[in-house]
Amino acid sequence: MISIRRSKDRGKADRGWLKGFYSFSFGDYRDPAYSNFSVLRVLNDDRIAPGKGFGPHAHRDMEIITYVLEGSLRHKDSTGECHILRPNEVQTMSAGSGIVHSEWNASESDPVHSIQIWITPASEDLQPSYQQMAFAAVEKRGHSRLLAGPQASEREQATIINQDARLYVTELAPGESIRRMLLTGRRAWIQVVRGDLNLNGDILDEGDGAGVSEELELWFTGTGSAGCEFLLFDLP
Repeated sequence: MISIRRSKDRGKADRGWLKGFYSFSFGDYRDPAYSNFSVLRVLNDDRIAPGKGFGPHAHRDMEIITYVLEGSLRHKDSTGECHILRPNEVQTMSAGSGIVHSEWNASESDPVHSIQIWITPASEDLQPSYQQMAFAAVEKRGHSRLLAGPQASEREQATIINQDARLYVTELAPGESIRRMLLTGRRAWIQVVRGDLNLNGDILDEGDGAGVSEELELWFTGTGSAGCEFLLFDLP
C-alpha cells in the first residue's frame, strides 16, 4: 500500500524569516492522521532567510538529522561542536539525555533550504553526540546513497543513529530508473525534495511524500525536464 502525502496538504509556517512545511505534527501544527510514520517523527522542509535562524533551544531523546539542499547552515551546540553544513553533507545529532543547539543561516546574502528530520531512538537517556559527513555528488546519482543507519556500512561511510532505521538519498535523471526491495514487515517513507518522481506508477511532485507498507518492491523513475532528488527512509 502506498499513501501519498501531497505537498499542499502539509502543515505550514511563515515567520517572515522562516517558511516551513511540515509532513507531520510539529509546533503549533497538529494533524492526528500525520503525527508520525513508524519511528519517523518529524520531517520539516525549511527555507531560512539570510542571517536568520533558530536560537539556542533544547532537545532530548531524539535522533536529529539535517540535510541541506541549497545554501549553508551554521550549527553550534552545548557539547562544544560548531560547524557549517553545506549541500552533499549530512549532520546527525543524538540529543540523548539533553543537548542545547542553534542553527543559523551561515550567509548574510543567500537563503538556505534544508530538511530537518527527527527519528525516535530505540533507547532513552543516551550520551549526546554529533556527527557530520560529506560525500561526492556523484555518489547519489542513480544510486541509493546511505546517509544514516544503525551501524557502519562496509561499502560507504554513513552517520550512525540509535534506531533500526536507514536514510538514503538518490538523484535520478529524466527517464532514469532504479528499484529497491523492502524486507517483509518493513515500511518506507519517500520524500521528494527536488523535481518529480514516478513511484510505482504514481507521480510525486517536489514536496510530496509517500508512506509505504506491505510492499516488497519499489520502482523509482525521474520524470519532468530535470529529473529528481528524493529521500528514502527504510523503517521498522
